[in-house]
Amino acid sequence: MYSNKENVNILTSLLVAHGIRHAVVCPGSRNSPIVHNLNECPDIHCYPVTDERSAGFCALGIAQCLQEPVVVCVTSGTALLNLAPAVAEAYYQHQPLVVISADRPAAWIDQLDGQTLPQPNALGRFVKKAVSLPEPHDEEERWYCNRLVNEVLIECHAPVHINVPITEPLFEFTVEHLPKERKIEFTPADIQPHTLLHILRMFMQAERPMLIAGQPLNPHMDEAVSLVADDERYVPDFVLFTGGSIVSKRLKRFLRKAKETWVVNETGEVTDTFMNLTHVFQGDSAVVVDQIRFMLEQQPHPFVQLWDELLERVHCHAETYEPAYSQMATVKYLEQQFSPLTSHLSPLNFHYANSTAIRLANIYACHHVYCNRGVNGIDGSLSTAAGFSLVTDDPVFCVIGDLSFFYDQNALWNQNLRGNFRILLMNNGKGGIFNMLSGLEQSPARDKYVAAEHHTSAKGICEQNEITYLRASNMEEMQQGIGSLLNIESPRPVVLEVFTDAAEDERVFHNYYSSCQCLLKL
Repeated sequence: MYSNKENVNILTSLLVAHGIRHAVVCPGSRNSPIVHNLNECPDIHCYPVTDERSAGFCALGIAQCLQEPVVVCVTSGTALLNLAPAVAEAYYQHQPLVVISADRPAAWIDQLDGQTLPQPNALGRFVKKAVSLPEPHDEEERWYCNRLVNEVLIECHAPVHINVPITEPLFEFTVEHLPKERKIEFTPADIQPHTLLHILRMFMQAERPMLIAGQPLNPHMDEAVSLVADDERYVPDFVLFTGGSIVSKRLKRFLRKAKETWVVNETGEVTDTFMNLTHVFQGDSAVVVDQIRFMLEQQPHPFVQLWDELLERVHCHAETYEPAYSQMATVKYLEQQFSPLTSHLSPLNFHYANSTAIRLANIYACHHVYCNRGVNGIDGSLSTAAGFSLVTDDPVFCVIGDLSFFYDQNALWNQNLRGNFRILLMNNGKGGIFNMLSGLEQSPARDKYVAAEHHTSAKGICEQNEITYLRASNMEEMQQGIGSLLNIESPRPVVLEVFTDAAEDERVFHNYYSSCQCLLKL
């Protein structure tokens, strides 16, 4: 029988799944559920050592001999610190030690409780990766615990540290079987030539494969997912994800229905966005994508064709839908101007700010765009685009909302900026994205405090920074203003401020999605 501590059982199951067979264990009460599990597990051989300093070096010797990861498990408190000399030695020898430390619940750290000290990251830079596991209370925390253990064991070609908080009671051994845990496989870049065919074969042989590219554009996927809803015909069984951020929350929730995801990225990072990751391949995702597109041209896949047909219908709808004067109409008109311009504007350097701006880009932009989706904050969008413009002579466009613009207005306090920098500022007097959040309208604090309602204009900011300023407040002025923004000669940046009504922006946006429903009848 195994411990009833779920994080301990997840850890034990994954140690076995990742091929770890040897563990040096030290005495203690807090780590007793871990030691009990290691001893119960028929796949792991345990070696008891009382002195933690000696235990660390003992584990190092086993790792040196077998050239495979070895666990050293200690209880809470200073027991962990006693491993530091052995871990430091293992770090410089590149030996695969897996340090597992039991811990008290976080609430009791620094409260003069026995054997408590801040254990996460206690081994500093001498470990390749350190994690502290949650004690799961729901499925999301359970997924998180599984992911953390997978992440750290993928890195255990050098010392790693797994800290395991355990709440009392400690000595309940009532679980008959270890859970069957998802193992995330890792394939390093140096053997990619042997895996490319494996990835392609998996994709083409899957019944319902889907290729998803993040950061930051997924044209029309949000609308398409809103249409298919719970229709199982459209749910993929295999997702190949090339990494990068996904703007649409709806799309992320949808892809969590898939059976499994494989990620291809240059860093080998574990990015379990869809909560079903099973393989990480370190390599050039562009090579994989090109090969898949080539194979689909030679051998069309019915599931891919099903999605292509749906996305084409959504694309045609977006082209024909004529939004009333709004931020949506503004972005659509701007993007429409670039078909005839691409012959002499190459490359197109478009920066879209976060929130509403990038969501509108997902509908109308048919080219690469830059967006700070790494963390997804509103800070710095204007400065990033400004910096980009400093080191190119090509035009650089920034499409940005009012809160992002005013937050980062010092980006224009820069005498090095030139006329190749053009800014489309969409000002509806608040953070319009908050109008889209269902349920928030019930709060009387929404407009003033959450959405930061204001009556600010960029005109004064532009004047003090010698920026050419244009403004528009209706459809005709907006279209004329965009024409000027694209074509006016100026030695300094140009700003077009388009004023719209936040309630009308919301109505037009929702009307667009509502009108998409007719596509299901086609």
